Amino acid sequence: MIPFGDLSREHLELSEELGKIIKDVCQDGWFILGKKVEEFENVFARYIGNNVYGIGVGSGTEAIHLSLVASGVEHGDYVITVPNTAVPTVSAISFAGAKPLFVDIDPNSFNMDPTQLRNTIIKEKKRLGKKLKAVIPVYLYGQSADMTPILNIAREFDIKVIEDACQAHGTEYKDCKVGSMGDYAAFSFYPSKNLGAYGDGGIILTKSPAEAQKLKMLRNYGQEKRYYHKIIGFNSRLDELQAAILLAKLKYLDVWNNRRRDIATLYSQEIKNPLVTKPSQMSYGKHIYHLYVIKHPNRDGLRTYLEKEGVATMIHYPIPIHLQEAYNDLNYASNSFPVAEKCVKEIVSLPMFPQLRDEEVKKIAELINRYDGTENPRF
Repeated sequence: MIPFGDLSREHLELSEELGKIIKDVCQDGWFILGKKVEEFENVFARYIGNNVYGIGVGSGTEAIHLSLVASGVEHGDYVITVPNTAVPTVSAISFAGAKPLFVDIDPNSFNMDPTQLRNTIIKEKKRLGKKLKAVIPVYLYGQSADMTPILNIAREFDIKVIEDACQAHGTEYKDCKVGSMGDYAAFSFYPSKNLGAYGDGGIILTKSPAEAQKLKMLRNYGQEKRYYHKIIGFNSRLDELQAAILLAKLKYLDVWNNRRRDIATLYSQEIKNPLVTKPSQMSYGKHIYHLYVIKHPNRDGLRTYLEKEGVATMIHYPIPIHLQEAYNDLNYASNSFPVAEKCVKEIVSLPMFPQLRDEEVKKIAELINRYDGTENPRF
């Protein structure tokens, strides 16, 4: 069986190093908001760019949520994002008391279409006025959205930009790493991410020292110092153990990302099935392939065939958010976002992790090449 992901292979490479780190944290006896969290915040911020501040939080979802709160989003406000993202992006909007508005995507990048963003803002600004507060471009699958026009549009209409970089640790846009372009950026350290913890974790990045200080209070009950609560806050803290693990793994991130890019190149070279649309790296940036996502007109048949042949696949994500039962109250109809809705019917994510072997990639590609869209693939 070729797994979709296998974190045990990564652990085999790092077990001795991480075992010592975990032991050291436990012996130190300080587990919440200690020296390792502060060190990781600083090191990760420097990895992303100059003059960026990091605030460790409990998850990527909370990173988006607290960024929204810090940016002034309140109950009854509206936030724009895309419908083909993971539900946690929109959960964060709900946590802040706001409602999501969606815009369609570019079919090649799977990310926000700037033209659709502008059209939506022009249409909704008349109705919502100052209640239209923020936009969240999502860097889906490890590739940046086209940020120059998105940032220009946001400035034109005076709305905040929160980068959802939860799948984009090391992704580049025009030779700079994502996470330093918007007002805030959110990263997740869920174990399967390109940089993953051994549990939940996240970080917020901002270029403003004042916003960084506000976010540090927001994550810790609104405390300016212990037992002195300046603002209403939350409990969303990256713990010492996860910070220490992330700090150790960060030095491998570029190596792992380069390996993912090599795997993606090998997939793209070896897959020759004319029914398959392979992922595109957009000219404006560097894709780090958190996921390698192809399209096939009989996606479900392909998945069933690959499963029978011992290859695990996934769909990220099968139902766009505006058609999820939980969001019926938004009153979006089917075909509201035709590009996103067509994509989710065809996409399938192939195995992708740095320890995936070349022979496994070639085997997967060989199987895909045999599949002609029927129950009787070519042999």
